[in-house]
Amino acid sequence: MPVDGPTVISRLRAAGCVFAEDEAALLVEAATTADELESLVARRVAGLPLEHLLGWAEFHGLRIAVRPGVFVPRQRTGFLVDVAVSLAPPDPVVLDLCCGSGALGAAFAAAIPPRELHAADVEPAAVACARLNLPLVHQGDLYDALPASLRGRVDVLLANVPYVPSDAVATMPPEARLYEPMVALDGGADGLDLARRVAAGAPQWLAPGGTVLVESSERQAPVLAGIFAAAGLKPDVHESADLGATVVTGTAQS
Repeated sequence: MPVDGPTVISRLRAAGCVFAEDEAALLVEAATTADELESLVARRVAGLPLEHLLGWAEFHGLRIAVRPGVFVPRQRTGFLVDVAVSLAPPDPVVLDLCCGSGALGAAFAAAIPPRELHAADVEPAAVACARLNLPLVHQGDLYDALPASLRGRVDVLLANVPYVPSDAVATMPPEARLYEPMVALDGGADGLDLARRVAAGAPQWLAPGGTVLVESSERQAPVLAGIFAAAGLKPDVHESADLGATVVTGTAQS
């Protein structure tokens, strides 16, 4: 089948790609030969995430390297970065926990150059990918991955933890549930299992006045605020109607 621009658009549209024209332009740009374009289009039609095919995702004005098997940063999560930037002190120490590709840390650093920027993830594939985007990435389970020297010094803790309830994962788009790691999608029975662990450990790692930020659904936000409060953090809920995004913050005592 020919792989000219209009044909690519029609094939993508038939496969259910909402932004078929934009995706076609990106695939045509990425391909160096007709055969390569045919391969890219065929894999996209089969359901592979566009970002995995391109090798990058656009996030908060940046091109973030993304590799197969790694969580693709969502556009709505840019709101978490915006909230973090608005709350950050000058010259902050920043931690991108459950970092995936490292998109949040990279976007924050582009807005406010940090004094130190650390990132961590439990998935080896995510760590390898994040190291393409960030200079210092640790591997391990949440806070276990971090150097002891960071304890009590984090001003901004970005935690893009999974928050989809386990029984709702099956309703996610196939390109997410089939091609992204389940550990980055499944948040447990109520979607807040990882958020609870982040909240419980945050007071030991935050600097006085430091803030942890976690994305959630609008429905989960009051529960998550209560979790932060129970951990001794001052909670607040931030919402963006434009992006359909909700971020809950917890601030340590000064």
